[in-house]
Amino acid sequence: MCGIIAYKGPREAVPIVIEGLKKLEYRGYDSWGVASVSGKRIAVHKKVGKVGKAVSSEIRLKGNTAIAHTRWGTHGGITEKNAHPHLSCDGKYAVVHNGIVENYQELKKKLIGEGHKFVSESDTEVIVHLIEKEAGKGLKNAVQKVAGELKGRSAFVVMTAEGEIAASRKGSPLIAGKGNGEYYIASDIPAFLEHTNKVMYVDDNEMLVIEDSEIKFYSIATGKEIQKRTVEIDWKSESAEKGDYKHFLIKEIMEQKDTLWRAINQDESKIINVANEIKNAYGTFLVGCGTAGKVCMTGEYLFAKIAAKHLNHAIASEFPSYEPFLTSKTLMIAVSQSGETADVLEAIESAKSKKAKVISLLNVFGSTMMRVSDEFFIVNAGTEKAVVSTKATTAQLAVLTLLAYAAAGKLGEGKRLLLDTASAVNDMLNPRYEEHIRKLAERLRSNENIYIIGRSLNYPMALEAAIKIQETSYIHAEGFAGGELKHGPIALISKGTPCIALVANDHVKDETISNAMEIKSRGGYIIGISPENNDVFDYWIKVPDAGNASPIVNIIPIQILAYQLAVLKGLDPDMPRNLAKSVTVK
Repeated sequence: MCGIIAYKGPREAVPIVIEGLKKLEYRGYDSWGVASVSGKRIAVHKKVGKVGKAVSSEIRLKGNTAIAHTRWGTHGGITEKNAHPHLSCDGKYAVVHNGIVENYQELKKKLIGEGHKFVSESDTEVIVHLIEKEAGKGLKNAVQKVAGELKGRSAFVVMTAEGEIAASRKGSPLIAGKGNGEYYIASDIPAFLEHTNKVMYVDDNEMLVIEDSEIKFYSIATGKEIQKRTVEIDWKSESAEKGDYKHFLIKEIMEQKDTLWRAINQDESKIINVANEIKNAYGTFLVGCGTAGKVCMTGEYLFAKIAAKHLNHAIASEFPSYEPFLTSKTLMIAVSQSGETADVLEAIESAKSKKAKVISLLNVFGSTMMRVSDEFFIVNAGTEKAVVSTKATTAQLAVLTLLAYAAAGKLGEGKRLLLDTASAVNDMLNPRYEEHIRKLAERLRSNENIYIIGRSLNYPMALEAAIKIQETSYIHAEGFAGGELKHGPIALISKGTPCIALVANDHVKDETISNAMEIKSRGGYIIGISPENNDVFDYWIKVPDAGNASPIVNIIPIQILAYQLAVLKGLDPDMPRNLAKSVTVK
């Protein structure tokens, strides 16, 4: 979940990697550091906190080769010593790393016994000492040997005092960029996109070495060279910038005016073919984590309601419990914004080991999930920089809705519904609407608890609403199925307790309103998100009447509320504490 960038070329390296690091800060922002080579000497600069305000001219490092890192800590406290890069005992090697070295304690103990001195608590430091130990074999052979010793999903970059760079990938994302006589290595393309759109993907169990002006790729297992194709990415660097918005989160919420149209604009023949795969499979799993997991849960309801088809949703981290049901006739639909989520990738590995077919719903072209899947859909939401997912979520919901209608033989009907919904969202997202929700946020900002209820398609959205509020405002929020209130949760209600009711004009509307009344009769303050007002609501937020697309329109006001709560509380809505955008560790 950490961010890595490296540069080797004719220009001053530090300004390039620092600006690249700022574009990767969504991957981790506990601490950061940079190392550069000048005069066959490695110099390091580290800081605790966010890199966003760093000025490269104040970092007195020179040279044409540098590596940099922004950290999301897993081993050791948030200190400068634990920040990357880490140096070898002789100061000739520096390493930055994303992932977890699961066997670091065993390796560290052995290295200490051999005389190596450790200065941090980080698991990463074992990598640079191992490189130093194997350095006599040459950089390529040393990296290959060390990569083979490490257990767990990880990617690391090594820089030598001679100005060489090498990198290894086993599970965690790593991408190489090719410029005019210069090379970049990063965890994600936006880190170097303003300089080049030419990329070379580093696949699992591969490594690379950059010497002078040449880059070569190798298999970690065999050491044999691998020929790589250079791919031109059709992205605009400004799409990853805030523009006139104060935060990425509100920018990305407002971009749903456009992103829903793009998500709906899928190849219809591909939609129909995948729908047929679902109909013919002997067991289909929808698998995701966090917000994507709630999208999968919604998909289970969509297929049941629209296509009378039973699909199974599963949280990826819990998927090992479902492995006994996998066969060659099973279909897995994996959902992820980044396409790099460690638990989802492991679920895919399980499915592939049983020769099950895998189809992925993704937002990042070229991601690991895309490359290991049999088929994939890009949901076309564009770069999502805020840790809190918004536009990718509604785009995923739109594609699953299309698939459900296609499985029912009603693709045209589903597309018309979603086009109408996208048009209604375009009308809904305006300054007056945002101000109406901001007033509600002012009332709720001091509350310690917020509850959300929903039924049917909107039960998963009640769970997703809780995630959004938790992430941004740090207010304790919980989502419940409306009918479950009387089985325990209603004991949490006292005078003034805020409860958001997600209501659609559907077969469970009356029951949901009745559940809201149960809460109100016990003193609860009811916020209705609904196409129509109701006497039970103390505060009403209007949404379009979107039928089976109600999860899309009902979650958007929650996204805005979550954003406004964070801003009113003086929090950073783009970078919530303890969280990172791409969860590449288990």
